Amino acid sequence: MSIDRDAFFTLHADLPREGPGETADVAWAAEVAGLRSEARILDAACGPGGDIGALLRAAPEGHVTAIDLHAPFIEATRARWGADRRVTLQSGDMTTPEGPFDFVWCAGAVYFLGIEAALEAWAPRVAPGGAIAFSEPCLFTDTPSEGAIDLWDGYARLTDAAGIAAQVEAAGFETLATRAIGDIAWESYYRPLEARIARLRPGAAPDLAAVLELATVEIASWRAHRHETGYLLSVVRPMPAPRAVGAP
Repeated sequence: MSIDRDAFFTLHADLPREGPGETADVAWAAEVAGLRSEARILDAACGPGGDIGALLRAAPEGHVTAIDLHAPFIEATRARWGADRRVTLQSGDMTTPEGPFDFVWCAGAVYFLGIEAALEAWAPRVAPGGAIAFSEPCLFTDTPSEGAIDLWDGYARLTDAAGIAAQVEAAGFETLATRAIGDIAWESYYRPLEARIARLRPGAAPDLAAVLELATVEIASWRAHRHETGYLLSVVRPMPAPRAVGAP
């Protein structure tokens, strides 16, 4: 379904985050990746910077490069993190920063490119021993209801954990660990969104009213089907190059 872009960003302006997430997810992924205190991190499609604090806590002597294609999100992030020398902010494509990076964090945005395309784009930018963590829509049951599938609005690559792992492997990566994004993470996104919907609904123009209704339906759908589907957080690492025949 086509939605009005301006109305969409009217709804999503000034939110603390642009998708499900919590600090515990970042801490878990950083531990799985073996993140060093001085790690160089890329926060890809950072939105308004909701995960930067958790990334800096995972690597307090490190540096975060945060990038998002939507320039107003970067401006919102700048208001929170612009004075911190450990943070560099960029407006642009999430695959363009050169790195190298010890850790790439991408919360809920890989689906714009597809797993294989995103990982292949980041692979040359991952430092030796580095890792990538990303969350991706996932089915948690072999018999999902129509409502669970409809939550993702026709997302053609929707699959289960095994299907995600297969795409990771096809891109030349190995999966180190996975875990489902929990209810706290989803509510941390949806509750502020609900509050903003309530503020904007009175007197909303038709285009905005349509966007508000779609968001309301999405929230209700996730709450109804959260045991069937959600985001799977994967921590992955480039596979080591095969040794040449006769190499020691």
